[in-house]
Amino acid sequence: MAITERPSARARVTGWLLQDDGDSRRHGPHARPEPEQPRHPWWKVMCLTGVDYFSTLGYQPGIAALAAGVLSPVATLVLVLVTLLGALPVYRRVAEESPHGEGSIAMLERLLPGWRGKVFVLVLLGFAATDFLITMTLSAADATAHLVENPLVPESFHGMNVPITLILLALLGGVFLAGFSEAITIAVGLVGVYLLLNAVVVLDGLWLVVTSPHVVADWSALLVSRYPDPLLMVGVALIVFPKLALGLSGFETGVSVMPLVTGRDDDTEARPAGRIVGTKKLLTTAALIMSTFLICSSVVTVLLIPEQQFGPGGQANGRALAFLAHQNLGDAFGTVYDVSTIAILWFAGASAMAGLLNLVPRFLPRYGMAPGWARASRPLVLVFVAVAVLVTILFDADVDAQGGAYATGVLVLMASAAIAVALSARRSRGRGAVVAFTLIAVVFVYTTIANIVERPEGVKIAACFILGILVVSLLSRTLRAFELRVTGVTLDETAQAFVTECTAGGAPLRLVAHEPRPGERDSAARDEEYRAKLDEECADHHIPDPDTVLLLEVTVSDPSEFETGLVVHGERRGPYRVLTCAAPSVPNAVAALLLHLRDVTGRPPHVYFDWTEGNPVVLFGRYLFTGVGEVAPVTREILREAEPSTVRRPVVHVG
Repeated sequence: MAITERPSARARVTGWLLQDDGDSRRHGPHARPEPEQPRHPWWKVMCLTGVDYFSTLGYQPGIAALAAGVLSPVATLVLVLVTLLGALPVYRRVAEESPHGEGSIAMLERLLPGWRGKVFVLVLLGFAATDFLITMTLSAADATAHLVENPLVPESFHGMNVPITLILLALLGGVFLAGFSEAITIAVGLVGVYLLLNAVVVLDGLWLVVTSPHVVADWSALLVSRYPDPLLMVGVALIVFPKLALGLSGFETGVSVMPLVTGRDDDTEARPAGRIVGTKKLLTTAALIMSTFLICSSVVTVLLIPEQQFGPGGQANGRALAFLAHQNLGDAFGTVYDVSTIAILWFAGASAMAGLLNLVPRFLPRYGMAPGWARASRPLVLVFVAVAVLVTILFDADVDAQGGAYATGVLVLMASAAIAVALSARRSRGRGAVVAFTLIAVVFVYTTIANIVERPEGVKIAACFILGILVVSLLSRTLRAFELRVTGVTLDETAQAFVTECTAGGAPLRLVAHEPRPGERDSAARDEEYRAKLDEECADHHIPDPDTVLLLEVTVSDPSEFETGLVVHGERRGPYRVLTCAAPSVPNAVAALLLHLRDVTGRPPHVYFDWTEGNPVVLFGRYLFTGVGEVAPVTREILREAEPSTVRRPVVHVG
């Protein structure tokens, strides 16, 4: 009986980590397709994004009261109007134009091609990383604060904020190591319970307001005494609005997790109409639920809680609804509310983690600016948790210290989304839509600038993330310089006929690389150049039959692209057979074509180059950023990496 050798522990761990990686071992056209992600009804995915969005009820009413005082309901109304008339229309449009989860970042990428677009996307990814990672650390730290401030928690828990926060982050990472489906199941339960408990607290508060008319009268009198002019009220509400901007979180995550939403049976990859409709329902329902709770909670907290309790050291500081739950419904119910708040704040990081896991693999690996394993979820989970642990330790699990960075990340992404949608509307020539979305963009840009001026530490923290992404991206692109990154090779009929003609006698296929001259139209001069080129290569390399040689010309397309397909055209120019193609990188295109021709003909082909004059280091830099440079040795190295066998490897000649 044959004995099957069990894989080593290291191999089993590696296999588990890369289990969902569709192409971490990609080798050009032999790449495996990416696996399908599990789909879920839109309302379940809404709960996953809602653990971030809805969890802000734990602290948003207190922030509004602290920032606006008795004007809090008016300022919150401004926030709700911006949500429903600004953020919601913008992200519904984003969902239409980037249905695969790339979000507004992809829309802006399409407007800025080449290296400018790539660098701009990396900067936006830095802000996205700031938003999502700070969401994880801030929410876990806030959950810890709610835990240690509960009157029933032992005194020994005080001062243990950092270790408790780290435990919560580790538990969050464990959920995502298990899988997305498990995370969504937990999110549905947490959101359902949390919204129900908040509804009880808010409805009880509204009942107290209705049955105690003097409360409304006292508030109205105080409001009028401080802001006698209605225009003054509106002006102050607009000024303090940036401080309330945390109540806008959740929209970017909502579109980034679109691939998790179940579509219709007739959805296509190019146009998943059912998924788009489901995501629009997700965004609209979440916005309506949150808007209702924000207005009602701001009313009951400002009218029923003494103003001094909102300040630092006050019992309602950062936990206004929890204060009402304990005061009006008893410590037993209040403790249940605290447990629910702690749980959803802890799991609010799940929304951010889901956004990162859907966003990062769509850009960095495609740019060649991340290792191949970055396409798999589990290694990324470990990386994100490690960064979150570092951030928590650096900020000592302080919620206030991280608030500026969180708001900056949220607002920059929303401003960029509004700008992207306005530019998109301009391309579609909808004048009314252009005006509307431009006004929305102005609002978000103003809010972003105001937040940065007031809390500049947010930009400093975001700059650290951006710098880290740029450095890691450049390093990864350099380390992956010799990967075969052509995803497929196609020869047209003429090119196939040339290959058949040149290998009819059983001789190996021979190609001579020639630098194309797009501006040269004189066929006689071109033919003379071809003849001189072939004569030179035949003399240098003793090619036996120059009539069976193919000339190869590669035109550089967009050198910032990392992976691409290759379409090869055959052209007969005078007496010469010429293969032409366009690609981001000349050496990669040549190497991929040679491997394809080897597979087609059954024999390794030969390719002939001239040495390039210049400093090798400078030429390698040109290759990295322009797709040309020292073509011959780079082609040979790519072939060596892609084909270990010297017998099957195409042959490179340089003269």
